[in-house]
Amino acid sequence: MANPVVIVTEALAGEPLAWLRERAEVIKAAPGDAEFEANISKADAMVVRTYTVVNRDLLAKAERLRVIGRAGVALDNFDLPACQEKGLMVVHAVGSNASAVAEYVFALIYDATRVRKEIDHAVALEEWERIRFGLMTPRQLEELTLGIYGLGRIGKRVARIAGALNMRVIYNDLLEMPEEVRHGATPVDVDTLLAQSDVLTVHVDDRPANRNLLDAAKFGRCKPGVLFLSCARGLIVDAAALADFLKANAGARAVCDVHEPEPFGPDYPLLGVPNARLMPHIAAATELAKTNMSWVVRDVMRVLDGEKPECPAPGFG
Repeated sequence: MANPVVIVTEALAGEPLAWLRERAEVIKAAPGDAEFEANISKADAMVVRTYTVVNRDLLAKAERLRVIGRAGVALDNFDLPACQEKGLMVVHAVGSNASAVAEYVFALIYDATRVRKEIDHAVALEEWERIRFGLMTPRQLEELTLGIYGLGRIGKRVARIAGALNMRVIYNDLLEMPEEVRHGATPVDVDTLLAQSDVLTVHVDDRPANRNLLDAAKFGRCKPGVLFLSCARGLIVDAAALADFLKANAGARAVCDVHEPEPFGPDYPLLGVPNARLMPHIAAATELAKTNMSWVVRDVMRVLDGEKPECPAPGFG
Protein backbone atom coordinates (compact mmCIF):
# COMPACT_ATOMS: atom_id res chain seq x y z
CA MET A 1 0.00 0.00 0.00
CA ALA A 2 1.37 3.42 -0.98
CA ASN A 3 2.34 5.88 1.71
CA PRO A 4 -0.10 8.75 2.31
CA VAL A 5 0.63 12.11 0.69
CA VAL A 6 1.27 14.97 3.11
CA ILE A 7 1.74 18.56 1.96
CA VAL A 8 3.88 20.68 4.29
CA THR A 9 3.28 24.36 3.55
CA GLU A 10 5.75 26.01 5.95
CA ALA A 11 9.07 25.04 7.52
CA LEU A 12 9.18 22.25 10.12
CA ALA A 13 12.05 21.27 12.39
CA GLY A 14 14.43 18.71 10.96
CA GLU A 15 13.78 15.70 13.20
CA PRO A 16 9.95 15.72 12.98
CA LEU A 17 10.15 16.31 9.22
CA ALA A 18 12.54 13.36 8.79
CA TRP A 19 10.22 11.21 10.94
CA LEU A 20 7.29 12.15 8.71
CA ARG A 21 9.24 11.38 5.53
CA GLU A 22 9.77 7.82 6.76
CA ARG A 23 6.00 7.31 6.88
CA ALA A 24 4.55 9.48 4.13
CA GLU A 25 5.27 11.04 0.78
CA VAL A 26 6.06 14.61 1.82
CA ILE A 27 5.58 17.51 -0.58
CA LYS A 28 6.91 20.88 0.60
CA ALA A 29 4.92 23.60 -1.14
CA ALA A 30 2.87 26.64 -0.20
CA PRO A 31 -0.56 27.61 -1.57
CA GLY A 32 -0.10 29.40 -4.86
CA ASP A 33 3.04 27.43 -5.78
CA ALA A 34 2.74 25.31 -8.89
CA GLU A 35 3.71 22.18 -6.95
CA PHE A 36 1.03 22.83 -4.34
CA GLU A 37 -1.67 23.36 -6.94
CA ALA A 38 -0.59 20.20 -8.77
CA ASN A 39 -0.73 18.01 -5.66
CA ILE A 40 -3.40 19.36 -3.32
CA SER A 41 -6.12 17.22 -4.90
CA LYS A 42 -4.25 14.01 -4.02
CA ALA A 43 -3.09 15.04 -0.53
CA ASP A 44 -4.29 12.94 2.39
CA ALA A 45 -3.03 15.45 4.95
CA MET A 46 -1.58 18.91 5.25
CA VAL A 47 0.69 20.48 7.86
CA VAL A 48 0.68 24.26 8.22
CA ARG A 49 2.06 26.85 10.59
CA THR A 50 1.05 30.51 10.98
CA TYR A 51 0.65 32.00 7.54
CA THR A 52 -1.20 29.36 5.55
CA VAL A 53 -4.86 30.37 5.49
CA VAL A 54 -7.09 27.30 5.61
CA ASN A 55 -10.33 28.56 4.09
CA ARG A 56 -13.12 27.26 1.89
CA ASP A 57 -11.28 28.07 -1.33
CA LEU A 58 -8.30 26.00 -0.31
CA LEU A 59 -10.41 23.14 1.02
CA ALA A 60 -12.41 22.99 -2.23
CA LYS A 61 -9.24 21.85 -3.97
CA ALA A 62 -8.47 19.13 -1.41
CA GLU A 63 -10.53 16.18 -2.59
CA ARG A 64 -8.84 13.49 -0.46
CA LEU A 65 -7.80 15.52 2.57
CA ARG A 66 -8.51 13.84 5.92
CA VAL A 67 -6.52 15.81 8.47
CA ILE A 68 -4.74 19.15 8.84
CA GLY A 69 -2.05 19.65 11.45
CA ARG A 70 -1.20 23.09 12.81
CA ALA A 71 2.45 23.17 13.90
CA GLY A 72 1.61 25.60 16.67
CA VAL A 73 -1.26 26.35 19.01
CA ALA A 74 -3.51 29.15 17.75
CA LEU A 75 -6.04 28.38 15.03
CA ASP A 76 -7.01 31.85 13.83
CA ASN A 77 -5.77 31.01 10.31
CA PHE A 78 -8.37 28.21 10.06
CA ASP A 79 -11.98 28.35 8.98
CA LEU A 80 -12.92 25.68 11.50
CA PRO A 81 -16.62 25.41 10.51
CA ALA A 82 -15.53 24.77 6.91
CA CYS A 83 -13.17 22.03 8.11
CA GLN A 84 -15.99 20.43 10.10
CA GLU A 85 -18.37 20.58 7.16
CA LYS A 86 -15.81 18.78 5.03
CA GLY A 87 -15.39 16.11 7.70
CA LEU A 88 -11.74 16.91 8.36
CA MET A 89 -9.86 16.41 11.59
CA VAL A 90 -7.81 19.39 12.77
CA VAL A 91 -4.98 18.82 15.24
CA HIS A 92 -2.58 21.27 16.85
CA ALA A 93 0.45 21.30 19.15
CA VAL A 94 -1.11 22.24 22.49
CA GLY A 95 1.41 23.50 25.04
CA SER A 96 4.35 23.15 22.69
CA ASN A 97 5.58 26.75 22.97
CA ALA A 98 4.35 27.68 26.45
CA SER A 99 7.74 27.77 28.14
CA ALA A 100 9.33 29.73 25.31
CA VAL A 101 6.60 32.38 25.41
CA ALA A 102 6.77 32.68 29.20
CA GLU A 103 10.55 33.19 29.01
CA TYR A 104 10.04 35.83 26.36
CA VAL A 105 7.48 37.70 28.45
CA PHE A 106 10.05 38.16 31.19
CA ALA A 107 12.75 39.14 28.70
CA LEU A 108 10.42 41.97 27.64
CA ILE A 109 9.63 42.90 31.24
CA TYR A 110 13.30 43.16 32.14
CA ASP A 111 14.06 45.15 28.97
CA ALA A 112 11.34 47.61 29.95
CA THR A 113 11.99 47.85 33.68
CA ARG A 114 15.65 47.15 34.43
CA VAL A 115 17.78 49.98 33.02
CA ARG A 116 21.27 48.85 31.96
CA LYS A 117 24.13 49.84 29.72
CA GLU A 118 27.41 48.28 28.65
CA ILE A 119 30.75 50.08 28.95
CA ASP A 120 33.21 49.54 26.11
CA HIS A 121 36.02 51.87 27.17
CA ALA A 122 37.99 52.88 30.24
CA VAL A 123 36.40 55.72 32.19
CA ALA A 124 37.49 57.98 35.00
CA LEU A 125 35.93 57.67 38.45
CA GLU A 126 33.69 60.71 37.98
CA GLU A 127 32.20 59.33 34.75
CA TRP A 128 31.93 55.85 36.32
CA GLU A 129 29.80 57.24 39.13
CA ARG A 130 27.73 59.32 36.71
CA ILE A 131 26.97 56.25 34.61
CA ARG A 132 26.14 54.08 37.65
CA PHE A 133 23.75 56.52 39.27
CA GLY A 134 22.23 57.51 35.92
CA LEU A 135 21.13 53.90 35.44
CA MET A 136 19.23 53.62 38.73
CA THR A 137 16.09 51.52 38.25
CA PRO A 138 13.08 53.22 39.94
CA ARG A 139 11.28 50.06 41.07
CA GLN A 140 12.13 46.38 41.44
CA LEU A 141 9.77 43.74 40.14
CA GLU A 142 8.80 42.73 43.67
CA GLU A 143 7.27 46.19 44.04
CA LEU A 144 5.02 45.72 41.01
CA THR A 145 1.69 44.02 40.43
CA LEU A 146 1.59 41.71 37.42
CA GLY A 147 -1.82 41.20 35.83
CA ILE A 148 -2.39 38.15 33.65
CA TYR A 149 -5.39 38.22 31.31
CA GLY A 150 -5.96 34.51 30.71
CA LEU A 151 -4.44 31.90 33.03
CA GLY A 152 -4.00 29.04 30.59
CA ARG A 153 -0.83 27.06 29.95
CA ILE A 154 1.28 30.15 29.25
CA GLY A 155 -0.40 32.33 31.87
CA LYS A 156 0.29 29.72 34.57
CA ARG A 157 3.97 29.63 33.67
CA VAL A 158 4.14 33.42 33.76
CA ALA A 159 2.48 33.37 37.21
CA ARG A 160 4.97 30.82 38.50
CA ILE A 161 7.97 32.86 37.36
CA ALA A 162 6.49 36.07 38.75
CA GLY A 163 5.82 34.41 42.08
CA ALA A 164 9.45 33.31 42.30
CA LEU A 165 10.39 36.98 41.81
CA ASN A 166 8.06 38.01 44.67
CA MET A 167 5.73 39.97 42.42
CA ARG A 168 2.10 40.36 43.40
CA VAL A 169 0.18 38.43 40.74
CA ILE A 170 -3.49 38.84 39.85
CA TYR A 171 -5.39 37.29 36.97
CA ASN A 172 -8.72 37.07 35.20
CA ASP A 173 -9.92 33.95 33.40
CA LEU A 174 -13.22 32.53 32.24
CA LEU A 175 -12.63 29.40 34.32
CA GLU A 176 -12.54 29.02 38.07
CA MET A 177 -9.29 27.33 39.12
CA PRO A 178 -8.26 25.61 42.33
CA GLU A 179 -5.56 27.37 44.30
CA GLU A 180 -2.97 24.65 43.68
CA VAL A 181 -2.78 25.39 39.93
CA ARG A 182 -2.61 29.21 40.19
CA HIS A 183 0.99 29.43 41.45
CA GLY A 184 0.00 32.10 43.95
CA ALA A 185 -2.00 34.25 41.53
CA THR A 186 -5.19 35.81 42.88
CA PRO A 187 -8.38 35.82 40.77
CA VAL A 188 -9.97 39.25 40.22
CA ASP A 189 -12.62 40.74 37.98
CA VAL A 190 -11.59 42.48 34.77
CA ASP A 191 -11.96 46.00 36.16
CA THR A 192 -9.67 45.19 39.08
CA LEU A 193 -7.16 43.52 36.78
CA LEU A 194 -6.94 46.60 34.58
CA ALA A 195 -6.93 49.14 37.40
CA GLN A 196 -4.28 47.47 39.56
CA SER A 197 -1.78 46.02 37.07
CA ASP A 198 1.58 47.76 36.76
CA VAL A 199 2.41 45.16 34.12
CA LEU A 200 -0.46 43.67 32.10
CA THR A 201 0.17 40.64 29.90
CA VAL A 202 -2.54 39.00 27.79
CA HIS A 203 -2.68 35.24 27.18
CA VAL A 204 -6.24 34.49 26.08
CA ASP A 205 -6.97 32.24 23.11
CA ASP A 206 -7.93 33.22 19.59
CA ARG A 207 -11.65 32.39 19.64
CA PRO A 208 -13.74 34.88 17.61
CA ALA A 209 -15.26 36.36 20.77
CA ASN A 210 -11.80 37.59 21.78
CA ARG A 211 -11.33 39.80 18.73
CA ASN A 212 -10.57 43.34 19.97
CA LEU A 213 -10.94 42.12 23.55
CA LEU A 214 -8.52 44.89 24.58
CA ASP A 215 -10.42 47.90 23.26
CA ALA A 216 -10.58 51.62 24.06
CA ALA A 217 -12.84 51.08 27.07
CA LYS A 218 -10.48 48.56 28.65
CA PHE A 219 -7.32 50.57 27.95
CA GLY A 220 -9.09 53.53 29.48
CA ARG A 221 -9.31 51.63 32.78
CA CYS A 222 -5.57 50.84 32.87
CA LYS A 223 -3.00 52.71 34.92
CA PRO A 224 -1.51 55.67 33.00
CA GLY A 225 1.95 54.16 33.54
CA VAL A 226 1.10 50.53 32.70
CA LEU A 227 3.48 48.28 30.80
CA PHE A 228 1.28 46.32 28.38
CA LEU A 229 2.54 43.12 26.71
CA SER A 230 0.82 41.48 23.75
CA CYS A 231 2.25 38.04 22.95
CA ALA A 232 -0.89 36.00 22.20
CA ARG A 233 -2.56 36.87 18.87
CA GLY A 234 -2.85 40.20 17.12
CA LEU A 235 -6.62 40.01 16.77
CA ILE A 236 -7.03 40.30 20.54
CA VAL A 237 -5.85 43.92 20.65
CA ASP A 238 -7.53 46.90 19.00
CA ALA A 239 -4.31 48.48 17.70
CA ALA A 240 -5.89 51.88 17.06
CA ALA A 241 -7.28 51.99 20.61
CA LEU A 242 -3.90 51.03 22.04
CA ALA A 243 -2.19 53.72 19.96
CA ASP A 244 -4.62 56.35 21.24
CA PHE A 245 -4.06 55.24 24.83
CA LEU A 246 -0.28 55.41 24.48
CA LYS A 247 -0.40 58.85 22.88
CA ALA A 248 -2.57 60.12 25.73
CA ASN A 249 -0.38 58.52 28.43
CA ALA A 250 3.30 59.17 27.84
CA GLY A 251 4.25 57.12 30.91
CA ALA A 252 2.59 53.98 29.55
CA ARG A 253 4.48 51.54 27.37
CA ALA A 254 3.47 48.65 25.15
CA VAL A 255 5.42 45.82 23.60
CA CYS A 256 3.51 44.00 20.86
CA ASP A 257 4.96 40.78 19.48
CA VAL A 258 1.83 39.87 17.51
CA HIS A 259 -0.17 42.01 15.12
CA GLU A 260 -3.25 42.11 12.91
CA PRO A 261 -2.35 41.71 10.09
CA GLU A 262 1.11 40.19 9.82
CA PRO A 263 3.13 41.66 8.31
CA PHE A 264 1.52 45.04 8.92
CA GLY A 265 1.55 47.88 6.40
CA PRO A 266 2.50 51.54 6.62
CA ASP A 267 -0.96 52.43 7.96
CA TYR A 268 -0.58 50.27 11.09
CA PRO A 269 -1.77 52.50 13.97
CA LEU A 270 1.14 51.64 16.29
CA LEU A 271 3.87 52.57 13.81
CA GLY A 272 5.72 55.66 14.96
CA VAL A 273 4.18 55.71 18.43
CA PRO A 274 7.25 56.41 20.61
CA ASN A 275 6.15 54.37 23.64
CA ALA A 276 5.30 51.29 21.57
CA ARG A 277 7.81 48.59 20.66
CA LEU A 278 6.81 46.36 17.75
CA MET A 279 8.39 42.91 17.56
CA PRO A 280 8.24 40.42 14.64
CA HIS A 281 6.26 37.56 16.26
CA ILE A 282 9.20 35.83 17.93
CA ALA A 283 7.87 34.77 21.34
CA ALA A 284 8.04 31.10 20.31
CA ALA A 285 11.20 31.49 18.21
CA THR A 286 13.39 28.94 19.94
CA GLU A 287 14.73 25.73 18.45
CA LEU A 288 13.05 23.65 21.15
CA ALA A 289 9.66 25.29 20.68
CA LYS A 290 9.87 24.88 16.90
CA THR A 291 10.67 21.21 17.33
CA ASN A 292 7.87 20.73 19.85
CA MET A 293 5.38 22.41 17.53
CA SER A 294 6.57 20.38 14.54
CA TRP A 295 5.85 17.11 16.34
CA VAL A 296 2.19 17.71 15.46
CA VAL A 297 3.09 15.33 12.63
CA ARG A 298 2.64 12.46 15.09
CA ASP A 299 -1.03 13.34 15.51
CA VAL A 300 -1.39 13.75 11.74
CA MET A 301 -0.13 10.19 11.27
CA ARG A 302 -2.33 8.89 14.07
CA VAL A 303 -5.38 10.15 12.21
CA LEU A 304 -4.17 8.71 8.90
CA ASP A 305 -3.61 5.37 10.65
CA GLY A 306 -7.17 5.38 11.97
CA GLU A 307 -6.25 6.24 15.55
CA LYS A 308 -7.53 9.02 17.82
CA PRO A 309 -5.30 12.11 17.96
CA GLU A 310 -3.90 13.34 21.27
CA CYS A 311 -4.50 17.03 20.59
CA PRO A 312 -7.56 17.65 18.41
CA ALA A 313 -8.71 21.22 17.92
CA PRO A 314 -11.65 22.29 20.13
CA GLY A 315 -14.81 20.73 18.74
CA PHE A 316 -12.93 18.08 16.76
CA GLY A 317 -12.31 15.49 19.48
